[in-house]
Amino acid sequence: MSSVIFLFIDGVGLGKATDANPFTQSTYCGFSAMAGDQEFSDKASELTDTNHLFKFVDARLGVDGLPQSGTGQTALFTGKNASKEIGKHFGPFPHSGIKPFLKEDSLFIKAREMEKKCNFINAYPDIFFQKARKRNRWSCTTLMTKSADISLNTTKEVKRGQALTAELTQQAWREHLDIDVPEISPEEAADRLLEQTESYDMLLHEYYLTDKAGHSQDFDKAAHYLKTYDRFLWHLINYKNSDTTLVLCSDHGNVEDLSTKTHTFNKVPLFAYGSEASQFKDAKSIMDVTPGILEILEE
Repeated sequence: MSSVIFLFIDGVGLGKATDANPFTQSTYCGFSAMAGDQEFSDKASELTDTNHLFKFVDARLGVDGLPQSGTGQTALFTGKNASKEIGKHFGPFPHSGIKPFLKEDSLFIKAREMEKKCNFINAYPDIFFQKARKRNRWSCTTLMTKSADISLNTTKEVKRGQALTAELTQQAWREHLDIDVPEISPEEAADRLLEQTESYDMLLHEYYLTDKAGHSQDFDKAAHYLKTYDRFLWHLINYKNSDTTLVLCSDHGNVEDLSTKTHTFNKVPLFAYGSEASQFKDAKSIMDVTPGILEILEE
């Protein structure tokens, strides 16, 4: 039976090879492998091999203005044009006009209707829950997860080795939140994710630090976050089992152009690796990711 690891990486587009593009100023094995051993830029050629797909997909969705996280992630996780629904791009949190998409018609809701077991493997510290409940403000991923009656992971799951922290290595939890967890390598984080495929049909992982680095315009910060994720991605590509298909996509561009602190108009990568990668061969935009994943889960 086929399983899916859905990797959502925030704020990554395919940009021009300039001094402001960290992807073309260093070597990143995982990102290069994703692009079929090509440079991770707009110069790469698309790949539609049976087991390895790499495409440039649209994040603008026919709506004027720079793509934003709230609408982009909603489109990514529901297959619906959230930007067109409210007539604009909106973020970082979901607009009230598109919350019903995440609450009632998300990837998790549809997968559970198919009796598939799903997990959002990111974990959150206690302070996150305190602030989110007080403000009643949830991100697209957390709102989608809660609405599908899937429990959000906490410090308990991190300590059990069943969930991942935002920065993958647990370092920030140790140093900034004073939570007693060991530091782990990106490869160990990848193994933790791979181990969970034995218990779930679909796993979602979110990495938002790439978007944060893009807004900062800090090249060293971007390189650090990209290198950490690259090691994580490279390990997943090399050690996933044959029944698992990796699917990676972003919600909009950002970190690929550090000359600006805003998002970009660039297309974003859609990467699928595994026996069911061809389900995405006709994908044109970020709205095509959820339907493709659901097709795999039906196999």
